[in-house]
Amino acid sequence: MKTLTVGDFKTHFSEVINNIKTGEEYTIEYGRKHEKVAVLIPYSKYKNRNPIKFGILKNKGSVKFSKDFKISTEDFLGLE
Repeated sequence: MKTLTVGDFKTHFSEVINNIKTGEEYTIEYGRKHEKVAVLIPYSKYKNRNPIKFGILKNKGSVKFSKDFKISTEDFLGLE
């Protein structure tokens, strides 16, 4: 993955787009601290990505607490 500043991206826009079409990926940095603000990937890679599956452990286990179960906030957070 290549990294470009916003200025470099603006200067080489057409070239970057052509490179992305051939499969390259870019990270765009902004400002003096070079904060990463975007990742550019080919649309085909974005379109074919596998979505995150939520709830894969649903109905695989259970938790039960007795009626007299008590825990302080400090104990729960490990502050004591």
